[in-house]
Amino acid sequence: MASLRMAAVAAPFGRDLEEDLARISALVADARASGVRLLALPEACLGGYLASLDGPEDRPPALRIDGPEIRTLAMLAREMVVVAGYCEQDDAGVRYNSAVCVTGDGVLANYRKVHQPLREDLSYGAGDRFAAFDSPVGRLGMQICYDKAFPEAARALALDGAQIVVSISAWPLSATDPHPDPAQDRWMRRFDLFDRARALENQIVWLAANQAGTFGSLRFASGAKVVDPGGEVLATTGVTAGTAVAELDVAAVVESARRAMGYLRDLRPDAYGAAAAAHPAAA
Repeated sequence: MASLRMAAVAAPFGRDLEEDLARISALVADARASGVRLLALPEACLGGYLASLDGPEDRPPALRIDGPEIRTLAMLAREMVVVAGYCEQDDAGVRYNSAVCVTGDGVLANYRKVHQPLREDLSYGAGDRFAAFDSPVGRLGMQICYDKAFPEAARALALDGAQIVVSISAWPLSATDPHPDPAQDRWMRRFDLFDRARALENQIVWLAANQAGTFGSLRFASGAKVVDPGGEVLATTGVTAGTAVAELDVAAVVESARRAMGYLRDLRPDAYGAAAAAHPAAA
């Protein structure tokens, strides 16, 4: 039995990269002291998220995948596997809302957010693929925030062999109809429902990190968690900042969940036709 101790963070991050890296350093050190080997940090933890979804003003600092900030992140990770969000700029000057997975040896994988909510497209280009990858802690997949609302995204990663999906977010509470109790906020309930559903329907381990606190016009939901392949929440920060930690034998729990009810095994793609394709009426 090879158990893996993993953790997901809910914490605030802003524009000051030095401050962000100092917070990340402390979070990594605390996780290491707890025996964590896989750590998920929030979307945009290097440089903060957008202050508003109304336009491209006050955008996060644009970083390069081979730049000093990502090298520092890898140095902090050392023997751990760490996933973190940042604003990536490519050689053509296009910015992406990206997630990077690192160890002390460097970058294992990079992912550019595919699905863009509201007017996020004013600030970022869109990615175009979901791909799992091998890591020292197993085969992983990465998603960012709004991606979790699309079952096909998690399904693509599960079909590519991912047994753990790391979903990092800057998921806010409702701006138009806020609930006085954040735990009852409709956007908080949706966040939790998506996390549990994606784990259950693909019978995978789901590690969800999120921003906490407020930034610009946004108030974030926190809600970092670890979900097992049955959709059960093993650990959560609830509506506060913190770190959700759980330990389990990933291969064993995935195999056990799929032994009787194999959702991937029993797929019938021949019966679905174009159901997964976009329809003009939905545009």
